[in-house]
Amino acid sequence: MMQQASKFTYEREKALAHGIRELASDLRLVEPADYVDFVRTERFANIANLVASSAELFFKPGTIVFGHSGDVDLRWDQPPTIALDMEFRHMRVNLYFRLVLEAQRAGVEITYIAFDGASEEPDENTRRLVEAIADARLMPIPEVEDLDRCLVGQPATSLGQA
Repeated sequence: MMQQASKFTYEREKALAHGIRELASDLRLVEPADYVDFVRTERFANIANLVASSAELFFKPGTIVFGHSGDVDLRWDQPPTIALDMEFRHMRVNLYFRLVLEAQRAGVEITYIAFDGASEEPDENTRRLVEAIADARLMPIPEVEDLDRCLVGQPATSLGQA
């Protein structure tokens, strides 16, 4: 049985992953070598510009921004993994998360979430997050037939083939 806290984290990561799927797909169009260069040389403003350009296609201004930190995982025996720290702020929900970009998929991992005027009921806070993500988008969230199938992964909640 899933622990209560991890159950809510999983539901929230799933909602976030579903809401930013197109953003992740757009960010995966950037060459991994560019991300590696920007992260290793600490040119985070370049990544912030890439994120802002992609986010403006799908979200209201200022709701999703790059958190000016990231990591790259480069190994000889596997494709690179790019992890970008991101922030989502809308409707009194402040969410910090890591967007993980890989060769065939992307994922999210919530690192911190705060609800101004939080409810004592975690389900209510999760509902507020879902509403905030939906309201922050310029267009409605596209439907996915089997959301659970495409959003399950380790260590982050996967966006599937974003």
